[in-house]
Amino acid sequence: MAKGNGASDTVIIKKYANRRLYDTSTSSYVTLDHLSDLVRREVDFEVVDAKSGEDLTRQVLTQIIFEKENKGEGALPVNFLRKLIGFYGAGSQSLLPAWLEMSMNSFAESQERWKSAMGSSNPFTMFEKQARANMEMFENAMRMFTPGVPSRKSKRTGKSGTASKSDDAMDLLQAQLAAMQEQLDALARKQ
Repeated sequence: MAKGNGASDTVIIKKYANRRLYDTSTSSYVTLDHLSDLVRREVDFEVVDAKSGEDLTRQVLTQIIFEKENKGEGALPVNFLRKLIGFYGAGSQSLLPAWLEMSMNSFAESQERWKSAMGSSNPFTMFEKQARANMEMFENAMRMFTPGVPSRKSKRTGKSGTASKSDDAMDLLQAQLAAMQEQLDALARKQ
């Protein structure tokens, strides 16, 4: 991450009761767009309540996503949002953040390869490979947190319960790929 305010690697943004944001590294008031730009430039920052010192970074980052989605710059498919909401309060909620972070890191690393694949005749081959890699990472993470769990028979395949979960996850990933294809088709029609 880029350096922020000299002595520390993290830029401190103070949020005041009137919802104004103050960047301590530049001694100026800033907007959510400014914070979005800091994210794109990989500047590490923390948002704290000016009065209590409470860490508000997660809430502000979520607010940035909300604002982008409302402006029509949406990157999150509706099915993904529904599934994400469904994880709140579920037993796997504690596993989700680590898996999402691994997936996002993997996606970021693969972005350059995907850009070159977009010029090929079938760019979704790369998406499919990435989806399978993500699924494999998820399955490995699940195995780490559930050692010694006896396998159950799957209604669908007659194989172990892991295969059923894998099939369900693959179905979800295929649905997400289909939604991405629809979005790309819509973008192509606009051009």
